Amino acid sequence: MSSIVAIGSMAFDTIETPFGRVSKALGGSANYFSLSASHFAPVKVVSVVGEDYPKEHLALLQKKGVDTKGIKIEQGRTFHWAGKYSYDLNEATTLQTELNVFQNFEPQLPPDYTDSEFVFLGNIVPALQMKVLDQVKNPKFIAIDTMNFWIESSRDALVKAISRCHCLIINEAEIRQLTQTHNVVKAAQIVRGWGPQITLVKRGEYGAMLFDHGEVFSLPALPLAEVKDPTGAGDTFAGGFVGYLASQSNFSLSRSALRKAVVYGNVMASFTVQDFGFTCLLQLEKKAVEERFRRFVELTSFDKE
Repeated sequence: MSSIVAIGSMAFDTIETPFGRVSKALGGSANYFSLSASHFAPVKVVSVVGEDYPKEHLALLQKKGVDTKGIKIEQGRTFHWAGKYSYDLNEATTLQTELNVFQNFEPQLPPDYTDSEFVFLGNIVPALQMKVLDQVKNPKFIAIDTMNFWIESSRDALVKAISRCHCLIINEAEIRQLTQTHNVVKAAQIVRGWGPQITLVKRGEYGAMLFDHGEVFSLPALPLAEVKDPTGAGDTFAGGFVGYLASQSNFSLSRSALRKAVVYGNVMASFTVQDFGFTCLLQLEKKAVEERFRRFVELTSFDKE
């Protein structure tokens, strides 16, 4: 089993959906990713928080097997995001963004993080993603995430960062914007030309698509009777995907391993959306993960005639 170093935000989220509202709940890409991936492999987090961030949560991360040495506590307030969802839960409307200490975030990996074999570059400035890549020694697998803001403001730098990674994790609207191509299959081919072997397209309530070596694997989302909040589902998905790959004693990017990883990503995301924040992730046990994996197998299985 290999360790994963994860870079991203740790934040307070104020979220409103048709099914409720929370104020300054714990959130951020590094939190969602690490709590998800830690079910499969050890995680080392690099992020920054303010003096107002609860030390109890840092202790809880450690209890879950997450190494927090790379989390800096700076003078000031923690990153705060406020957003609102309509009944179409696929996209949030941002109401407020307060970067606070995250505005001057400079990721610096502790010495024992630099030899991590798996790297997850969460949604941060592409130039900072490149700085992280300059610090890791010889990773086996690097996954990178991004968002529309960086595509609009730093596209050239983002493409350079993507070109140094094995896997791009991105949602459907963003890959179209990034490649300036409406067709997702063609868009994945363009990304492949930049360097990454794997493109993983998140499709929200419609599941995910995996593009690898010219093959396509499409997986639906698990039908759920209750969905309250999709915030963090993409990072939770990435945690399940990368975490499963890191958990394999004989790591390979085989067809079978990648497809199982996509299923585990969907499994983990399906828990996150059932409540606000990462309440479900904190209560989750391995037995429930495996049970939901079996539900996905049943959902997608059929007999050839």
